[in-house]
Amino acid sequence: MPGSETDPLARKAEADLILERAATQLRRLLREAAAELQPFPPFPGAFFTNAIEVEPEASASPERGCVVVCEDGELYELQMEVDFSKEFQDPVSVRDETLKPLEDLHPRDYIVYAYNALVRISEFLLEQQGEK
Repeated sequence: MPGSETDPLARKAEADLILERAATQLRRLLREAAAELQPFPPFPGAFFTNAIEVEPEASASPERGCVVVCEDGELYELQMEVDFSKEFQDPVSVRDETLKPLEDLHPRDYIVYAYNALVRISEFLLEQQGEK
């Protein structure tokens, strides 16, 4: 409307609420889908971790490594290390796999990761349905 002014902060606040709502809804869907995926697949090359890699696309960050979704439907950064300083007994004893929760993701980044995770889990669920 000509002559009326809109508060830019109010518009941004509304956009933030929309993002938060979408992130909350995707979190619920992701947890539900992950709970349905039985058995949950092991991460390729991992000895102890069941997880599916999630591509970051627009949410890529040099500070973030390999992002995965796990059986609980949560997103984590998977850190895998091999400690050759330990006395070598077998490959398992020198391997360290750590899941770092991604609790600090901005809702806009969470939406991208969660959607991509949901797509990947859906692909696995469709595969399992096809095998039955």
